[in-house]
Amino acid sequence: MKSFAAKVEEGIKGEDGKPSVGPVYRNLLSENGFPPRHSEITTTWDIFSKSVDKFPNNKMLGWRPIVDEKVGPYIWKTYKEVYEEVLQIGSALRAAGAEPGCRVGIYGANCPQWIIAMEVLLTFDKYFFGLLFYSNLSTHTLISVPLYDTLGPGAVDYIVDHAEVDFVFVQNTKIKGVLDPDCKSAKRLKAIVSFTNVSEEQSHRALEIGVKAYSWLDFLLMGREKPEETNPPKPSNVCTIMYTSGTSGEPKGVILTHEAAATCVIGLDLCMDQFEDEMTPDDVYLSFLPLAHILDRANEEYFFRNGASVGYYHGDLNALHNDIQELKPTFIAGVPRVFERIYEGIQKALQELNPRRRLIFYALYKYKLAWMNRGYSHSKASPMADFIAFRKIRNQLGGRLRLLVSGGAPLSPEIEEFLRVTSCCFVIQGYGLTETLGGTTLGYPDEMCMLGTVGVPALYNEIRLEEVSEMGYDPLGENPAGEICIRGKCLFSGYYKNPRLTEEVMKDGWFHTGDIGEILPNGVLRIIDRKKNLIKLSQGEYVALEHLESIYGQNPIVQDIWVYGDSFKSMLVAVIVPNPETVNRWANDFGFIKPFEELCSISELQEHILLELKSTAEKHKLSKFEYIKAVTVEAKSFDIERGLVTATLKNQRKNLLKFYQVEIEEMYRILASKRS
Repeated sequence: MKSFAAKVEEGIKGEDGKPSVGPVYRNLLSENGFPPRHSEITTTWDIFSKSVDKFPNNKMLGWRPIVDEKVGPYIWKTYKEVYEEVLQIGSALRAAGAEPGCRVGIYGANCPQWIIAMEVLLTFDKYFFGLLFYSNLSTHTLISVPLYDTLGPGAVDYIVDHAEVDFVFVQNTKIKGVLDPDCKSAKRLKAIVSFTNVSEEQSHRALEIGVKAYSWLDFLLMGREKPEETNPPKPSNVCTIMYTSGTSGEPKGVILTHEAAATCVIGLDLCMDQFEDEMTPDDVYLSFLPLAHILDRANEEYFFRNGASVGYYHGDLNALHNDIQELKPTFIAGVPRVFERIYEGIQKALQELNPRRRLIFYALYKYKLAWMNRGYSHSKASPMADFIAFRKIRNQLGGRLRLLVSGGAPLSPEIEEFLRVTSCCFVIQGYGLTETLGGTTLGYPDEMCMLGTVGVPALYNEIRLEEVSEMGYDPLGENPAGEICIRGKCLFSGYYKNPRLTEEVMKDGWFHTGDIGEILPNGVLRIIDRKKNLIKLSQGEYVALEHLESIYGQNPIVQDIWVYGDSFKSMLVAVIVPNPETVNRWANDFGFIKPFEELCSISELQEHILLELKSTAEKHKLSKFEYIKAVTVEAKSFDIERGLVTATLKNQRKNLLKFYQVEIEEMYRILASKRS
């Protein structure tokens, strides 16, 4: 069997109450030690400034202006143009009164101004440190604090107060939220700099609370008139404090240094060099995940490192297809739900084909898959199938796509296989956390044995599994599994203002992720469960809620699902957002002629969904206590706007409980009445 990772230490059996730990694995390129790090690239400012020197006229940042409510073609700024703006905006910030100790925030959606403001916070390390809202891998040397742009004034108020922000760069549509009376901490701000313009009303409101409001053009002009010297960061300086969105409880501020961030990018570069289809300055990345998310920020740093281009979506995820067609990216990174929707769209189109053409499609699919399973590259497995059947799918993805990466949560093997065969590009999964700067493991292109896995350790990290006895996971057992632990050069330095939590997750140099995985005999990691959302039901049985959601979510009738368990109850309940197409087909078969929203309120659909969930539970051999006993059917998908999912579309468990508290109580009341 071919091995993809090197075992560098053996496992240790637990003694005296200590858990057992499995063997330590590294990337094959790091088997004899981590490679020497690049002497010229030691900070994220180096990544940017070196590319400015090497690729001054390359397109760097692209956006689509909206004029008269119509979205236009992409407009670009070159590396040189971005650099000049960085210097001007940075000089203006000093002229506006930024002094030693000042905090500077960035709050807004993905756009060139966001990146420019981030780079600004690197250039004046000697004078101040910045706090970046809506950031995660800031190029500033000391502190940056992310704030997702979908969060409301309450979250803005919390972070401005907690981070003691003095200046803030802000998207013009977000100024209202910053100046909202509910955002009481805004009074501490000295100035607001809009990504574009400031209205008279906004300027007046800012002055009322003692805040000066500037337009982007105001700042550019000020910077030209009063230029300042730059003072780049040192590797040991803090690059950012990224607040994780969190699926429960308060967000945690993850401290990341420049050295860790730069090492992560260099490691990815070295890793990709071993494949024939490596990165070039001509590559184009479509950025639509929030810049506050580690996956997007790490990808952008990698593109900047190679002098490549980043084009931002125009702000509407429902119209992402339009941006893809306009930009024609070579690289797309997203979370599973994005690819699930792409998959569902393709499946819908296939259902509309006549039976003969659909039969031909799946015959070619099986033919190409068979050759890929024999070790052939996706591009050589069946050029005929690509031309006849899969060319249209490739064109739907822009026509130039070379790499598609899924992260943030496990992607189902079924969807990954389908995309590997039909998208005519490399499709891989990766795994990482904010605490590990995203790139902890990554799959290999065209290795079908990695289907359903998240690949092997990155160059500068190593992984091992630790026993979780209460869940029955033993890394030294017959089926080795346990909590994923990470050690290496690309780790965070602790949680901001929270040493207790830091000590809980960092033990003997190993970061405990809370994720449960298994390392296959070939050294590849698979994510199988989640430790943190483990609850104990009243009868004493442990239940892993996210694990159950991933299983029940495979049923075609489920679009969104949130499973809830109460430690004082013996049964599980769930809120289900059903798949409209599946529901409509069921309704037609049984003669229910109603709109989807009305169908979701009828008891017959509720009973049908419970039967479907029971069937799924039986298929996956779940224990009886893991069965869903009652459901609330919801017509509207869980969304970021209501705070029900994170920016990576993971369930916000605390917010979901608050939102559906009445429904939860009613389900348990009905279950109790049935038992009595």
